[in-house]
Formats: sequence, structure tokens, C-alpha cells
Amino acid sequence: MSVTVDPIIDKRLLVTGAAGFIGANFCHHWLRKHPHTTLVALDALTYAGNRHNLAGLEQHSGFRFVSGDINDAPLVERLMTDHHLNVIVHFAAESHVDRSIHDPDAFIQTNIIGTHNLLRVAKNLWLDGPQGRIPHRFHHISTDEVYGTLGPQDPPFREATPYAPNSPYAASKAGADHLVRAYQHTYGLSTTTSNCSNNYGPYHFPEKLIPLIIVNILHNKPLPLYGDGRQIRDWLYVEDHCRGIAAILEQGREGESYNIGGCNEWANIDIVLLIGQIMDELFASDPRWLQAYPHSAAAQGRKSADLIQHVRDRPGHDRRYAIDATKITRELGFQPAVDFPTGIRQTIRWYLEHPEWWRAVMDGSYCQWLERQYEGGALA
Repeated sequence: MSVTVDPIIDKRLLVTGAAGFIGANFCHHWLRKHPHTTLVALDALTYAGNRHNLAGLEQHSGFRFVSGDINDAPLVERLMTDHHLNVIVHFAAESHVDRSIHDPDAFIQTNIIGTHNLLRVAKNLWLDGPQGRIPHRFHHISTDEVYGTLGPQDPPFREATPYAPNSPYAASKAGADHLVRAYQHTYGLSTTTSNCSNNYGPYHFPEKLIPLIIVNILHNKPLPLYGDGRQIRDWLYVEDHCRGIAAILEQGREGESYNIGGCNEWANIDIVLLIGQIMDELFASDPRWLQAYPHSAAAQGRKSADLIQHVRDRPGHDRRYAIDATKITRELGFQPAVDFPTGIRQTIRWYLEHPEWWRAVMDGSYCQWLERQYEGGALA
């Protein structure tokens, strides 16, 4: 394992997309480890951004939340200048494949143009400012979907795997990755990129597979699965992802990309069956859940698996993703700490114990969108 000396002693962070699922978990993780640091959390608070995801962080003197758009260059420049920020951790992105198929414009605007705006501001301040080049780091969070799809026997994605995005979402993230690389090679901006596998855990927006299945079981609603449900994903507990990002910020080599994976491949149908089994067991062993969720499958005398409903597959649906995380393990000593059976139980319990959170985010506009997806057979 090689360790790179970090030139930034006092990291002062701008975290974009900070009120989203992974961004919020990262803010909590970073401030637990670095309670006296400066962290400015920027989020446009669109449908998936939730200010309540950051609850409790106000106790940190260096924490500040700002509602704003990464495309607002004067705002970004003012925040970075006023707080002397020298690190950007860039989570902000439109990320739902179904939404990108129906409305790709927002993905281009946020994921490509928004990323370029941040890079441009960073270059102006960190390379071209009156002090000349100052120590800095721009870390970009990407996805394994930029690599395309794998066959059943194909080796997992490596950092050198050619890009082959198959959805507007994946293409927009690939475009952002290339811009980050270009700013490193053309201008000398100090960048790193991480491509992660599917995340799960607390604060996961309920349009994604795992929280959707949990919430639907609690409402005795169908559990929609695309096609045969045998699509395979590599699942990574969100806290492990945050640990991996922190390791890159602290030790990662400038200009490098790192794959962060869970080494944990599951077919969608098997995940749904496992979630249903665990929830059936929890409801059978603890009557308080029956009282708390009287409309749940268990309270209605049904097995969760009986709710599974196969729906029409979505266009261009990638069959399998898998991450080879050898590089980050070898160079930075990072390995996932939470296995899937443990992480999924923790996730289910979090949703059971925080109904006020997911009920608040599932407002009227979201529920209307969800119903439209059911009608079109386009979920999960």
C-alpha cells in the first residue's frame, strides 16, 4: 500500500448536493471525523434534496448550509472566497435513470454544465487568482454506469475499462468525468474522481429500489420489478462509500480515478426477496411494528413476496454492473466494512424507525410522479 502526502493541511470543504442521499451521509461522516473543520453544504433542494437530511450538523461551528444551484457561478465563487475553501466534493447530480429517459434535459444541465461551472470557478480561484496556484483538490463523485453493462462472465469494471454509457443519465455523468479529466490535464487543476457502485442506507430517496421496496411493503403495495428481475448490481453501504471518499481526499493521488465498490453482487429479485423475508420476520417477532404500520403487508396477513409484480423492462436496461476495487484497496487501504446482510437490516430498521422522514419527502408531487410510473410499468 502506498500513501500520498496530502499537501492540504487545513481542508475547508464545499460539498455540493449536500442535502441528497450520499452527500448528506458524507457531511455527517466528515464532521464526525473532523468536528472543527469548515464545511459549506450547497444544495438546490430539488425533489431529492432534503434539508432535514443534515439535521444536527448546525452544532458544528464550521458548518453552514446554503440553498443554491451549482450553475450559479457568482454564488459558488462568493462562497469559496468568503470561506477560503480549498476542497470541492462534488455530489450534485440528477441521478435517476428513469427520469433521464423521460426528461434528459435536466441531466445535461446539472451533470455536465453544472460540473463545468464548478471546474471553471475552481480554476479561476485556485490557479488564476492573485496568489497564483494554491493547494487544492476537486473531487468528483461519479458512477459505475459510465462503463456500460457486463455479461454474466465478464470481469468487473476497472478504472481502465472504456466508457460505454447506455442511458442519458450515464452519458451525462461520463461527460462530467471527461471534463474533470480535461481540467486536470489541460490546466493542472488538482482533481480526483471516484466511480461507485449502487449505494443503499439511511436517507435514500424512495424512488430507488431498496427504499421503494421497504416503503411499498409498509403500504401493502406492489413491489415492481423490471422484466425478470435478474439484473445484477454491486451494492455498497453508504457509510462505506463515505469512508472511501474520505480516504481519497486524504491520501488519493492527484489526477487519479478510483472505483469504490461493495464486492457484493445481487440480482434485483434476490434483494426484494431478502427485504421481504427480513421485514416479515421483524413484524412477526415484534408486535409494535404491526401497530405502527397497520396498512403493511404483514398487518394485512400477507407475505411480502406475494406483492412482487414484474413490469415491462425499461429501454436500454443494463444487465449487470460490478466493480473491481483493487486499486483503492492497494493504494489507500480501503475495504468495505459492512456486509450486505448487516447493512440491509440496518437500512430496514432505519426506515421503520424514521417514518416522519420518508413520509415528509413523499409529498403530493412525488406521489403523483410515482403513480405515473406505475401506470407506465416503469419502476425499480
